[in-house]
Amino acid sequence: MKRTIAGLAALAVAATLPLVAGPTASASGRPSVYELHGDAGGSKFEGIGADERRGVFYVSEVTGGEIHRGTANDAQTQEWLAGDGTDGRFTARGITTDRQGRVYIAGGPNGIGTGRPDLWVYSADGELLAALRAPGDNVFLNDVAIGPDGAAYFTNSNAPQVFRVALGGDGWSATRWADATGTVTQAAGFNLGGIVASADRSALVVAQGNRGILWRFDLASAAVTRVDSGDIALTDADGLVRQGSRLTVVRNFARSIATLQLSSDGRTARPVSQVATDPTRVLTTAKVVRGRILFVDSKFDETLATPPYEVVTDPVAR
Repeated sequence: MKRTIAGLAALAVAATLPLVAGPTASASGRPSVYELHGDAGGSKFEGIGADERRGVFYVSEVTGGEIHRGTANDAQTQEWLAGDGTDGRFTARGITTDRQGRVYIAGGPNGIGTGRPDLWVYSADGELLAALRAPGDNVFLNDVAIGPDGAAYFTNSNAPQVFRVALGGDGWSATRWADATGTVTQAAGFNLGGIVASADRSALVVAQGNRGILWRFDLASAAVTRVDSGDIALTDADGLVRQGSRLTVVRNFARSIATLQLSSDGRTARPVSQVATDPTRVLTTAKVVRGRILFVDSKFDETLATPPYEVVTDPVAR
């Protein structure tokens, strides 16, 4: 089969990048599957946050808002924070940690029409530091990433907005940092979701899953422009993972993982590969823990979710 120069270049890039699939337990001495403990009535999971320095990860539960915690070397996780109304939390979505080990949790629709918090911040010891409402009445906080300024940036799936959460002289606050109305066209379903910082720390790259588009939010000006990602399919883009110049895009119901080479400023993303994931799983978000990417099996394809509930290191279809 004849190959184009662009195709050969993509193959060359792929050859220099680490594989998406993590090493097996026998190769690394660590589990290839981590077990989550769900509720008797069925649980669904979505977000994962990683404290890479401490080798700890956190997984959020959609159905009750519980937060589970695991370590890189142990296949068993534990419930770290209770849900079902604890601190006003009945559901949880995106989750991440900062350099101090503080844990930031996005509440999805938790606050819509209820007056409950939209997000939470906890210490590494599980102490509640903040439970905040985001400005607005129709806020669905989907995912969160730490910016180079140390603040947490949350995406809104119900409007083209990014919120900034930080600790100031008057305590913790949540502000509407960027509003891309007029630039980002809303569509039915989930809009802004996955979020990562660019390598040069100048911007945030955000996925709009229902349209299959990546957007660049400039950190200095909050200006929003479309990332040039070529013709690679990115619909159902959910979690984003950046490792150097490699951007891994987890495409949940598309059951696929796209890999792109992201420019340091986040303006362009050159397609590298697209691989099918395990058809029995709907993978949502992912994070790097001690050199391996961990993927959350959400159970979103099951009306009544049943065990096993798992985080996996090898997402590829066999």
